[in-house]
Amino acid sequence: MMRAKPAYRDRDDTDVEILDALADRQQDGMTVFELRAEVEEDIDTLEDALADLKDDGLIEVDEEGERMVILPQDHVVGPENTDEKEADVFDQIRDRLPF
Repeated sequence: MMRAKPAYRDRDDTDVEILDALADRQQDGMTVFELRAEVEEDIDTLEDALADLKDDGLIEVDEEGERMVILPQDHVVGPENTDEKEADVFDQIRDRLPF
């Protein structure tokens, strides 16, 4: 299971769920309907979260003919089977400092 990097996990819960779902399908991407089934949010909440993620440069939208596919940017996806307890030293330091 792929997950979004720890640096992106402090976002809204819906944003993180979307990034995690997209990380699992990094190569193929997902349609809005596939994301809606995975994230289980209403369409308005999902569209707002997708707009925020796109504005922040965390996702890209690719139109494949009549099909629109959403993909995570490469820098967002962490290593496979990431356990938050195993965050690297920099993430642990960042978590302890009052930013």
